Amino acid sequence: MKFQRGVALSGLIVWGIVLVLVAVLAMKVTPTVIEYFKIQKATQAVVAKATPDATVAELRSAFDKYAEVDHLSFSSRELEIFKDNRGKVVIEFGYEKRIPLFRNISLLIDYKGTTAE
Repeated sequence: MKFQRGVALSGLIVWGIVLVLVAVLAMKVTPTVIEYFKIQKATQAVVAKATPDATVAELRSAFDKYAEVDHLSFSSRELEIFKDNRGKVVIEFGYEKRIPLFRNISLLIDYKGTTAE
């Protein structure tokens, strides 16, 4: 007795729809993930170049320069800048990104980052 092998048309359509939805989701989420890594990279660069006597205003200004080059919509006013117990500058940030998917359904991603080790 021989069994048929292959994919039925209904199965092909269902898997095609699933793949399209995953691709659309990936295309909408990828820019926000890239932006998060750019912010993380900029904060790490600011901390690496910070002198021990750098002020918060100088650090915010340095971050704004990186943000301008990378075309970030993230502002330095949203950064928390402080020194840890060893006297090292630490920058923390956190923000929410709402990504509209379709109609009234959105994806909410909560991004948080820090330069502390």
